[in-house]
Amino acid sequence: MTLPLPWPFDRQYMQLALLSGLVVGACAPLIGTFLVQKRLSLMGDGVGHMAFAGVAAGLLAGVSPLWTALVAAVAGAVTIEWLRLHQRASGDLALAVFFYTGIAGGVVLTGLAGSLNAGVLTYLFGSVLTVSPADARSIFILGVVILAVVAVSWRAMFAVVLDEEAARVAGLPVDALSLGLATLTAVTVVAAMRVVGVLLVAALMVLPVGAAQRLARSFAATLRWAVAVGVGSVVVGLAVARAGGLAPGGTIVLVASATFALTSTIDLGRRRVRAS
Repeated sequence: MTLPLPWPFDRQYMQLALLSGLVVGACAPLIGTFLVQKRLSLMGDGVGHMAFAGVAAGLLAGVSPLWTALVAAVAGAVTIEWLRLHQRASGDLALAVFFYTGIAGGVVLTGLAGSLNAGVLTYLFGSVLTVSPADARSIFILGVVILAVVAVSWRAMFAVVLDEEAARVAGLPVDALSLGLATLTAVTVVAAMRVVGVLLVAALMVLPVGAAQRLARSFAATLRWAVAVGVGSVVVGLAVARAGGLAPGGTIVLVASATFALTSTIDLGRRRVRAS
């Protein structure tokens, strides 16, 4: 059913794209704020490449790529965090291992499927304008789960990403919270695949956070600003993409990048004024 929205969201496919984009635009920076604070900004990339392997496996097996990607992404994210927590590998090394393993596995499985078909490309680069009502419902459900978990546990997760040792002394379940954050990262990546693609999902998890950090003075404010920038980037990106016939996923990320550049310029100007 098409809602009476103004251009450029007057068509059903644009409304489905908007719904999916708003969910991802809110959730990706929300989780990204914790990752940036934890100095794991590239975790979205590593998990995204594991999700790509899951997509290829799903297409090869003839089952829904969304759910196989979710299984692969969660398994990869939890393993990365387990290796880091138990000091089996540093965070950047664990990410690198899964980054290359995921992309290599995806390429091999895609080859077994016969060719790099349009289904794989849809998840690699995003195809938000072809989101079906079923896809939109799945993304919405994943988004509700992410928002609900963060709403309940964000203070405890912030304590963990700020200082793990202090959080342990305070009696917080650091390992469980860290694994929970890794799982939320995987769910966010899978939800974002159809919107911006696995190759750009990390950008939507990091760029709005970078912009927010230049506007906010507290972690809670950073969360709010990051979500606002993410949602705004989706709305503006979709509008510009339709007006110019551009790739929507890339356009959304470019809008987020431009916002980061603008806020960085404003912040630099403020610093110079204070210094003078």
